[in-house]
Amino acid sequence: MTRSNPSARSSAIPKTGVLRALGTMSGTSLDGVDVAIVETDGVAIHGFGTSAYRAYEPVERAQLAAALGQWQGPQVEAAGEIVTRAHAALLAQVLAEDAEAGADQRAVDVIGFHGQTLAHAPRTQGTLQVGDGAALVAELDTPVVWDFRSDDVRLGGEGAPLAPFFHFACAKYLKRDKPLCFLNLGGVGNLTYVDPRFEAAEDPGALLAFDTGPANAPINDLVQARCGQMMDEGGAIARGGVVETGALELFLAEPYFARMPPKSLDRNDFAEMITLVSELTDSDATATLTAMCAAAVAQGMEHCPEPPEVVLVTGGGRHNPVLMEMLRVSLDCPVAPIESVGLDGDMLEAQAFAHLAVRVARGMPTSCPGTTGVRACVGGGVVSVPGGED
Repeated sequence: MTRSNPSARSSAIPKTGVLRALGTMSGTSLDGVDVAIVETDGVAIHGFGTSAYRAYEPVERAQLAAALGQWQGPQVEAAGEIVTRAHAALLAQVLAEDAEAGADQRAVDVIGFHGQTLAHAPRTQGTLQVGDGAALVAELDTPVVWDFRSDDVRLGGEGAPLAPFFHFACAKYLKRDKPLCFLNLGGVGNLTYVDPRFEAAEDPGALLAFDTGPANAPINDLVQARCGQMMDEGGAIARGGVVETGALELFLAEPYFARMPPKSLDRNDFAEMITLVSELTDSDATATLTAMCAAAVAQGMEHCPEPPEVVLVTGGGRHNPVLMEMLRVSLDCPVAPIESVGLDGDMLEAQAFAHLAVRVARGMPTSCPGTTGVRACVGGGVVSVPGGED
């Protein structure tokens, strides 16, 4: 990995003031690449900038899917090249458009590059996100913070979820004064309980975060295999189905749900869900998998220290009205898409890694015992800068 030396890092990324950070993220649903600009000092959000999306081509998605669960080998190397190339193209486009948008506008100070998670087993093998941050530096001539998860895992943490520190900043940005939850429904579901009455995200009790269980990944896999569709668009398939309660009960009997948080999952940890619904019709199977996602969230909500004022839903799952209705029925508090408070649910994770990049560059923690189970607060990440040393 290319790491900056102290003098290079100091000159490349300002140590004080508000920075313009560009975050990039490709999630476990393997749909594509999100990028978004955030203005932040690493503590508070001062504004949001432009954002963009690039879908993976079908051949790219197939190659990434083939590498899921693998730790090394030709397929992993090919996946890394795909991820780096796709991110580089979109980042270059956004940087060029951003520069053209206004001559008086300050350039982007730093890029937060998450990469693509292929495998995640923090208790045994670690965590693997492919994509070369140093190569992005060489191509874009902009500092890049990457490999966010490894340091957390080395210190005993789960390495996920990492967005909670940004969720805390969002709650402050929204001027909330009561506990609330951010629920991300991507390939895997994850929940962040935020108590904005605390001063800082790293304060004990300010955050509790964990993966609730599988979310869109098994639904997408099922409808792609059976119906040739990337997803259950608008919940259309599930809407015509009936939930198989026996399969749902077997799913909720999995030991994962009895574990206390923080805890995290790999995308394919619940691959056997498909087997539980294998004898059902397409609509009944899809409805049952959707109900499993909602039930996993309801189980997770029991760990919240106080009932939240609201659950704000981000990620692709918020576009599924069947899933959203199941959540509203299952939970004892209001459930709403995050757009209801003026935030962008498609770009929240990309924005999170923009915010986290600034925190890493300034030596601030990005995870803590309440978010990943790490032994102490840690700011994980590699900082690569133009002209930096190996």
